[in-house]
Amino acid sequence: MFTRFFNRETLIVIATVFVVTICLTLAYGYLPKQKAITQTSHLLTDPFLQLPTATSVRVVWFTEFAGSKHMVSYGENLQRTAFANTTKLSRLREDQQSRVGKQTQDGQIYQHPVKRDIWRHEAEVVELTPGKRIPYRVTSVEENSNLVSSQIFSLAPAPMPSTPLKILLTSDHQLKPMTAANLQKVVKTVGQVDAVFFAGDLVDIADRASEWFDDNRGNPFFPTLQGRAKYEIEFNRIKTSYIGGEIIQHAPMFTTIGNHEVMGRFGRKGSLGGEFNDAIPRDIAKKLYGAQSLKNNSFNTDTYEEIFTLPQSKEGGETYYAVSFGDVRLVVLYAANIWRTPNLDAAARGKYQEREKDLQFPVEWGYGQHIFEPITQGSQQYNWLRKELNSPEFKKAKYKVVMLHYPPHSLGDNIVPAYTAPVQKIERNTLNQIKAVRYEYPLDADYIIRDVVPLLEVAHVQLVFYGHSHLWNRFYSQLKMHFLETSNVGNTYGAFLGKKQRQVPVEYQENYVKFGDPNELEAVIPTISPLSKDGQQIPYVASNEITVFSIFNTGTGTITSYRFDTRKPDSEVVKFDEFRLQVDGS
Repeated sequence: MFTRFFNRETLIVIATVFVVTICLTLAYGYLPKQKAITQTSHLLTDPFLQLPTATSVRVVWFTEFAGSKHMVSYGENLQRTAFANTTKLSRLREDQQSRVGKQTQDGQIYQHPVKRDIWRHEAEVVELTPGKRIPYRVTSVEENSNLVSSQIFSLAPAPMPSTPLKILLTSDHQLKPMTAANLQKVVKTVGQVDAVFFAGDLVDIADRASEWFDDNRGNPFFPTLQGRAKYEIEFNRIKTSYIGGEIIQHAPMFTTIGNHEVMGRFGRKGSLGGEFNDAIPRDIAKKLYGAQSLKNNSFNTDTYEEIFTLPQSKEGGETYYAVSFGDVRLVVLYAANIWRTPNLDAAARGKYQEREKDLQFPVEWGYGQHIFEPITQGSQQYNWLRKELNSPEFKKAKYKVVMLHYPPHSLGDNIVPAYTAPVQKIERNTLNQIKAVRYEYPLDADYIIRDVVPLLEVAHVQLVFYGHSHLWNRFYSQLKMHFLETSNVGNTYGAFLGKKQRQVPVEYQENYVKFGDPNELEAVIPTISPLSKDGQQIPYVASNEITVFSIFNTGTGTITSYRFDTRKPDSEVVKFDEFRLQVDGS
């Protein structure tokens, strides 16, 4: 809002309005009538950076009005202007579980999903100089000619090789309680980062608009990454408020699809949460509904793809891609399956079974923990990956990093069962009626371990980065490949080592792993300041009070992990682990 600028020098505000209006006059031949900015006039988000190239970068922001003009002013004295293209997001809605505006409890305003109008603005800032950071600001002109501007931030094109960078490795924010504190401590600890690598699960329900922009609990996706959150953590009756970090206004973000970026069958359920859980495999949808509108009758990532402008591959578009950023070649995979409960109660539509009441109605089946995008040997994504790992861009990169959502190695809960297509087993009674539908997941058919990891090993990938289980742990293979899960950002789902065991079925054909990493790597004890349990150092952080973030420093090749205890708001961030990626010849 303009009112935010009254904390800055008045002359800057006056000068900027003058520059913007002159630009409008030159470009469109008219001078908009100036009106006072009201308290309701505002940008829905600050701008954020996407798709940097050697000489350009995209600037993106959102509003709840279509507006008449939207622009970026940039460069010395903000003298240059880039005008934005505007699109309207197609699937964003609010529902009875939304926490937005005056709705603080279920169903106060919305009793079913209701469409919400939000516009996306994207401008390409061009003719940039590598290595040079410049100021910028965005301005949107409302239909009544009010000017609504952001603060002044900074941007730069993609860094050249050999440029030392600080890259934030993060995942699984999902509006979880410690996320704002986590990102606030990132900025306080390391300052401005140069990029964000985000390993999926950005929000909880992808089509629920408020989770991205203005959830009234204070920690939606964009505000936490832009230092505009307001989330309170209470401990011992003392409340501490956290605002997140001003990060993506200055640094591009590269993301991958997690299971929470995927929405299920469209409009079939009475809530967005129900719709999210209503995904079914494409081949099943084709049998049930025919070949038309498969996305609407199976699953989609439309909102995710509409919100972000990411690098693209010919085969996968924005869903899997590769990009060079400084000394890093980042390969992003689409490795996510729907999450289902491990519960074996008769009422559970879970990983291992269909619920009893649905047995005679296949249209209501969940089809187990099915995979969204094939990655097995011979699939389109697998063939693309093999080609990418043999590309000149990949081979010449100093650091070769693969990012995906599903974990190859983990002490967490979500690595069980194996990442493979569910094997359906239907049991019938003497009258040929279905009495049970079960699903098995053969461990030796895990697509990531069996098919993908061997490709990465041959290609000398140094780091595989992922999330999904909401904890910190890392592993190191005999072929000198590091595996890092740093997803204990906002909460945890636990680590299963020692006496604590996963909830797995018994009397099934497969032997599901209760403890440790099912793919048989030993977790690494943190190198600097590990936590202890029962007098023993432990190789993980799994806590609902301690939040973790990791920073990749490409100048030194080191990846450093930090933790912060939210029960002690005045305490210091603790550096607890650090390791170095080995470069060929070093």
